[in-house]
Amino acid sequence: MINIFYSYSHNDEIMRNELEKHLSILKRKHIIDSWHDRRIDAGSEVSPSISAALKKADIILLLVSADFLSSDYCYEIEMKEAMAKHERGESTVIPIILRPCDWHDAPFGKLLALPRDGKPVSMYSNLDEAFLEITNGIKSTIKSRSTSIEKTERKEEIPTIGVPGHRSTNLTITKTFTDLEKDKFLRESFIFIANFFRGSLEELETKNPEISFLLDKIDSQTFTATIYRDGNKTCECMIYIGSLLSPNSINYSYQISLSKNMLNESLNVISNGHMLLLKALGMSTFRPAGDGEMSQGGAAEFYWHLLIAPLQRR
Repeated sequence: MINIFYSYSHNDEIMRNELEKHLSILKRKHIIDSWHDRRIDAGSEVSPSISAALKKADIILLLVSADFLSSDYCYEIEMKEAMAKHERGESTVIPIILRPCDWHDAPFGKLLALPRDGKPVSMYSNLDEAFLEITNGIKSTIKSRSTSIEKTERKEEIPTIGVPGHRSTNLTITKTFTDLEKDKFLRESFIFIANFFRGSLEELETKNPEISFLLDKIDSQTFTATIYRDGNKTCECMIYIGSLLSPNSINYSYQISLSKNMLNESLNVISNGHMLLLKALGMSTFRPAGDGEMSQGGAAEFYWHLLIAPLQRR
């Protein structure tokens, strides 16, 4: 059985739980046994428990985010020991990029990260797609580390009754989010979309000499974007928080206007019981995949499509 160790920041616990769900088939087949610090029993010493689990780990998953990089324990202790084991050939370290951050210059930046090409999980419009890519990558690593996977799959383990320390890792319960958490997520999403637009516009201009753009921050809750082709305006938009009809939303208008009551699409904060997401009202002709529930990355991609669509039709 392959022992998997999760190194992560508690701020990313929801994503760790989602990844663990996607690895559940490997666990049911007794191919893997996973460990993270939530499995430490009450009364046990934390550091020795983590060190013991890290010592016997075959695969170490670094769940990378800005919170992970800023955590002294994750970065200075767990990550450094993980890389030492990796370099000695005792374990395989796999960076899992959860959210955009400056991870390439870290000691693990030389390693092949998941999802594919190191694209952050949060930038997928469908999070299940990201976690499936990660799962397949982990399965490939398992096969390369073990020549007896098929025997392990067929093996039936006889449970021992009364031995402490064995418990389910399926301990996630539905969560109720406060108004403050929802409002903070709305504003963080607006900032994410604004940064996404800047990066996309700069790349569009770099790859297409005939393209130029203007990106203006009107205030802390409003920005506009205009794309020009050969100096002629091709498309524009205004993205802003709030309106008379929908005060707690991120709205999109095809026209730049002083009024915040003109909108062609709107994103509202919703909860799926485990994490906060954004959902489109479906006012635009272009509809997001599925039921319209999106991560911040998916929402930014959705609004970017609304802006660039006229340019692509030419």
